[in-house]
Amino acid sequence: MDLPAAAFLRLRQHFFDAAGRPILFPLREKRNTQDDPFGEFLVARVLADLPAVSCVGAPAVVTPDLVLFRSDLAIDRTDDARQIAGIEVKKLARTRGAVARASGVDFNTTPPCGRIRIYDANDSPMDVRGFYLFVCIEPAEGVLGSVVLSCLALVDGNFLNEDFEYYLSITGQREKRIGLGTFSDGADRQRPMLIFPNPLRRAEFDHSATLVHSDPDLSSSQTSLTPRFRLGRRVPSTGEVRTFIGYRHTMDAAAEPPTDILDPFPTPRRTVRTAPRGRFRLPFAF
Repeated sequence: MDLPAAAFLRLRQHFFDAAGRPILFPLREKRNTQDDPFGEFLVARVLADLPAVSCVGAPAVVTPDLVLFRSDLAIDRTDDARQIAGIEVKKLARTRGAVARASGVDFNTTPPCGRIRIYDANDSPMDVRGFYLFVCIEPAEGVLGSVVLSCLALVDGNFLNEDFEYYLSITGQREKRIGLGTFSDGADRQRPMLIFPNPLRRAEFDHSATLVHSDPDLSSSQTSLTPRFRLGRRVPSTGEVRTFIGYRHTMDAAAEPPTDILDPFPTPRRTVRTAPRGRFRLPFAF
């Protein structure tokens, strides 16, 4: 079985009932900025017992958040998502009825990519398929300490970016600026702060569970999946269109042909200048 597909089906089963309604689940509070209760919950409670699959979580501030790999065979193709794949989790909230971050999601220091680099026990690099789990977490109304996922999308990293060389240029070693300030003891880490699209802002992905995958025939081997969308992303420099399929669990998908959606994300209005940071304003003028 394709590992991201197996993970998606387990996520759909765990967080939504047969009618597609969110299921309440307990989630402890964050202890500090780096603490990740939801990632911990995924590794320990949700994906821990996939048949013949191992799920390993990452320590704090390491990407991806978890890696799935087949535990019943030797891995001989690291680019095969049936053998090994990494999943990074992006957690979002809801504001004024809509999923937050309309302009995009922050990817600090590590851009999304369909191919990501991890390391084995001997510290040798392995380049594996990368997927991204976007979830909207909301407090469960009237139940203290419980939350729900109002929507989720497990997305092939190539749907967001397929430029592995760019990925490596950001995640590789960089030079810091040192000796800064009056006393020359300051430093600038030159830390990239990146923004890429947020799939959950698409109305079609809200209040549902969706798997976005590059394999157009996934449902032939995974009969619990039904194609619901055909998603095209145009490459501006060449005009080529990359096609992905948005799958739903068969219980959630209507018996109709997939809907075509070309260029599902709005083109952002960006400038090369950064916006000024929040300004403290006095209640009077000089």
